[in-house]
Amino acid sequence: MRWLGLGVAAAAAFVLAVVVGPAHVPLANLMTSDIVRSLRLPRAILAFLVGGALALSGASLQALVRNPLADPFLLGLSGGAGLGAVLAIALRIGGPWALPLAAFAGALVAMGLVYRLGLVGGSALDPRVLILAGVAVGAFASAVTTAIVSLSEATQLRNAFLWLWGGLSGASWDTVLVACVYFPLPVLVLLAAARPLDVLALGEEPARHLGADVEPLKRRVYLAASLLTAAAVAVSGVIGFVGLVVPHAMRALWGHQHRPLLPAAFLGGGTLLALSDTVARTFVAPRELPVGIVTALVGVPVFALLLRRWTAS
Repeated sequence: MRWLGLGVAAAAAFVLAVVVGPAHVPLANLMTSDIVRSLRLPRAILAFLVGGALALSGASLQALVRNPLADPFLLGLSGGAGLGAVLAIALRIGGPWALPLAAFAGALVAMGLVYRLGLVGGSALDPRVLILAGVAVGAFASAVTTAIVSLSEATQLRNAFLWLWGGLSGASWDTVLVACVYFPLPVLVLLAAARPLDVLALGEEPARHLGADVEPLKRRVYLAASLLTAAAVAVSGVIGFVGLVVPHAMRALWGHQHRPLLPAAFLGGGTLLALSDTVARTFVAPRELPVGIVTALVGVPVFALLLRRWTAS
């Protein structure tokens, strides 16, 4: 019943994202409407893929660092991606792919720095150091980003802030194709790590005694989750709380076993972001809210409730 309910919620969120919008399209014309085919349908697919990627990355990283407050952006990826995107805006680099590529490059640089700082003794990846390194790299990137934005012109400033709050207004079939080509490999790597992550939750020493190859596992999960997040940020901007809240909500329903938890997190993240994007497009139509604002408004109270339940148990 839980899977059926989640599947129905995911399907309903996707249908709403296609049917509802600032421009009225009669139901009889949905299949032939250019607005639906060219704008709403690729945007709904991209929202579902990005939301699922962020939630899956969040659930995997929380298991890796054994910290319930970890999310994809705690490890400096959002700061690096934001800095790359703002640099592209400030330098007025043209082309439809300039901003996504700059954001992806910034996230990769941040990922490399955090990974290098997280290595203890040149070989072992320490999850505690990884979090501290992510916070430091993210804070540094955010400081440089703020400096660039404060020196930019008004139009550039608005574009930078809109991107930093996340949005799917640039969705197209091209971006959907890029996501469909890029996402499957890191998603499969994370799903395949479900059983080893269950063992790792017992602690590194017990995991080694049970036969888990701990160090390669940690590197594999960190790199796959980081690359998946970097790609998601590149096509959508910085969208917070999906990777933090959704894994907690799915654990409340599916428990801590990662085999059901990881696919449930993917479906839950896609559902949340598809619904949030529908609200962002329609709430102040014909203008549009950054979807990151909607996920924050939803995510903060939900996370407060989950945190209260978690601390009370």
